[in-house]
Amino acid sequence: MKRYKALLAGSLLAIGCMTALVASINEKKEEQGLINTVPKIDRWETRNEEYKKVYPRQYDSWKQTKNSDDIEDLLKKYPELVVLYAGYGFAKDYNSPRGHFYAVEEIRNTLRTGAPKDTKTGPMPSACWTCKSPDVPRIMNEQGDLEYFTGKFSKYGTEIVNPLGCVDCHNPETMELSVNRQYLDNGLKAAGETSLADAKHQDMRSLVCAQCHVEYYFDKQENPKGGKAAVVTLPWSEGTSVEDMEKYYDNIDFKDWTHKVSKTPMLKAQHPGWEMWKTGAHGKNNVSCADCHMPYKSEGGIKYTDHNIGNPLDNMEYSCMNCHRTSEESLLSNINEKKKRKDELHKKNMKQIAAAHLEAGKAWEVGATKEEMAPILKDIRHAQWRWDYAVASHAAFFHAPEETLRILGSALEKAGNARIKLAKILAKYEVSDYKAPKIYSKEQAQEITGLPFDKLIEDKKRFKGTLLMEWKKHDPEYMKTIEDKTSYD
Repeated sequence: MKRYKALLAGSLLAIGCMTALVASINEKKEEQGLINTVPKIDRWETRNEEYKKVYPRQYDSWKQTKNSDDIEDLLKKYPELVVLYAGYGFAKDYNSPRGHFYAVEEIRNTLRTGAPKDTKTGPMPSACWTCKSPDVPRIMNEQGDLEYFTGKFSKYGTEIVNPLGCVDCHNPETMELSVNRQYLDNGLKAAGETSLADAKHQDMRSLVCAQCHVEYYFDKQENPKGGKAAVVTLPWSEGTSVEDMEKYYDNIDFKDWTHKVSKTPMLKAQHPGWEMWKTGAHGKNNVSCADCHMPYKSEGGIKYTDHNIGNPLDNMEYSCMNCHRTSEESLLSNINEKKKRKDELHKKNMKQIAAAHLEAGKAWEVGATKEEMAPILKDIRHAQWRWDYAVASHAAFFHAPEETLRILGSALEKAGNARIKLAKILAKYEVSDYKAPKIYSKEQAQEITGLPFDKLIEDKKRFKGTLLMEWKKHDPEYMKTIEDKTSYD
């Protein structure tokens, strides 16, 4: 009897477990079927919240980029930057990047975009929106690239409201990875790289990032419909190394701005992450951007890509440790050592190049001629371009540590050459005792370069209290609760 009861209890327990297992499997199949269902979403649906209905985990993880909310004022941290960028927008306002969730908020708030009063005013072109929102490829599709690139930043203030999201990297009709900005394919073809038509899925896991994380410039073109367009263009026809792009810019006599103090025709490196990545160990082994910054995770039996794009070191269990057969502690120690080396050369470059700008300003003041200054200005241009290229890619020390140190070393050499030549020029004009002032603070640097910082803030606040209020009426609901954080308030 006891044996019978034991068998009965065991059978009932087994039946119960099987029933629960079958229910769980059916539930997972149902959820997996929902996720694998091609959503009935319009090709240019840019409202990120619309994708939550079918891709809840991806959406929820994307929304976690909101947690990367700290404002770090790089001009305060490195006051030499105010001198290096004198006469250019980055001398006004330059912060460490926040999460993708804040892309639209950041470009609206920065002092670099000025204080437009209507759709036709302001210092910056509409191209400044290009990497901030899925509304950009939608507008490009509706109006054509040339029309999108024509006009001022304020032109699309009421239309570009959704922060970086789904349509930036996907075709919503199939959810396949998709590059939705044509200039990348143009650049790849110019460089002789794999075109988008031939790219494999693993290639696309980096190329969707390369739509924005690359070096670019604004090519000024006439729009037949009227107005001038500032067309985002990738300078890759000579190649994708720092020297190749330097040659490209020199050949077309391009400059982003003329330095306010030294009168150097300057280049501003943007964020050449893809170009630097491809020279390092990860790039050479085709470890994609998504492999580290968007690793796979599992939840409830569902495998999905984590869209909380950020620092892989905050998520090493899912990113680094999938490949590296060492301890997290050992890996972090190695990475920190690489960063320390980069930081050392980074700081030396800033001090040397800033001094070169100020010494060049003094040389002009005492009567140096254009002919005397030409080779010096070329050295300053190339020194700052190379330094900027190595650090504007942010994590270049991690993606390509050897290349980063090589570029920073060459930048330091060129800055030194410029200063040696300047010493001779100053001695010729009997100013051999001049010493460029050391930069101790952001405020001191602003005074040296004559930056009207208080006026810039006053104008920006007026814009934020008037025109920006009209723009924000079109924002998604989840964006309307963002705390207004800047480095200048």
